[in-house]
Amino acid sequence: MSQKAPWHGVIVASALPFKEDLSVDYDRFAEHVRFLADNGCDGIAPNGSLGEYQNLSEQERAQVIKTAVDAAPEGFSVMAGVGAYGALQSAHWAEQAAEAGADCVMLLPPNTYRANREQVKHHYATVAAVGLPVVGYNNPIDTKVDLVPDLIAGIHEAGHMVGVKEFTGDPRRIYEIKEVAPSIDILIGTDDSVLEVGIAGAVGWVAGYPNAIPKATVELYRLSTSGDVRDLERAKVVYRDLHKLLRWDTKTEFVESIKLSMDVLGLYGGPCRPPRLPLPKDVADQIIADTKEAAAKGYGA
Repeated sequence: MSQKAPWHGVIVASALPFKEDLSVDYDRFAEHVRFLADNGCDGIAPNGSLGEYQNLSEQERAQVIKTAVDAAPEGFSVMAGVGAYGALQSAHWAEQAAEAGADCVMLLPPNTYRANREQVKHHYATVAAVGLPVVGYNNPIDTKVDLVPDLIAGIHEAGHMVGVKEFTGDPRRIYEIKEVAPSIDILIGTDDSVLEVGIAGAVGWVAGYPNAIPKATVELYRLSTSGDVRDLERAKVVYRDLHKLLRWDTKTEFVESIKLSMDVLGLYGGPCRPPRLPLPKDVADQIIADTKEAAAKGYGA
């Protein structure tokens, strides 16, 4: 059993495979969990935005977590996404994750509307009371709620957040967070900031593109977070080679992009559920070209 915290390392925000009729392909998902483990990743974060959790039924959402836990080999973490409109719904999903055997949960702020500070604190306290470690997820772009450093510090000091996935894309945030909450764990939240946030002291990466290119992205993470300046020369080479592709993780069409890259590389990405539709040809062509360019440099699946 791994001795590191279950939210440390490369935790893949997993894409969810659908069949052509758009039903969930649980067998393929289980295979994908094992594929990620076999290729050096440290864990999986199902039912995040990349897993299209908003478009799943309650039964499907629960089965995704059960499938991930059952497929995960020993030492491979399952960080269940428990994002929902409010605290009661998120607590329900945290309870389900705990019963299924997940190791920890990843929690967005309440996103029914722009919640105030006290509402955000209550949200995290409610979910933390379930008992699993809570990793916060700061995505003010989509949720309109910004977990600013002093708010993160207060939630962490109360014992309701062990780490935070920082999705603002601003690596300067990391230094400010660590000033006010020195003991909180920082997780890289955007694929195109791995090097910068890794240097700033990240201990984890909730990652999108390892779905398609796990070995290269795991190498990039290890080099960026080793603390050995000699590793940074190689990290910069890999980062430059992959950055064009990694940037798709922060675009509106990130789910479609990563699934398309998986298809290009001989994995199974497959279709998305509505409202996501097939990409416009010019966008798809660019993703295909960027994926093939990375593969030509030796960074394929």
